[in-house]
Amino acid sequence: MIASTMDQDTLERLELKLAFLERASAELSDVVYRQHKELEAVRESLRSLAAKVEARQSAEPVRRPEDERPPHY
Repeated sequence: MIASTMDQDTLERLELKLAFLERASAELSDVVYRQHKELEAVRESLRSLAAKVEARQSAEPVRRPEDERPPHY
């Protein structure tokens, strides 16, 4: 009888641990999915900004320091 009680207690503890781990795994999976979506959005923003910077740089004439007026004139 004592052995079966210990087995039942062990089984209950294992079931509780398993339930906790399943819940934690699901929560972590949700976090990873959200971070993946956020990372995709950040990458798209970076691509857009890089394209804007590149377009702006190609539209402006290249200025050399010799062509600049000194600030005191």
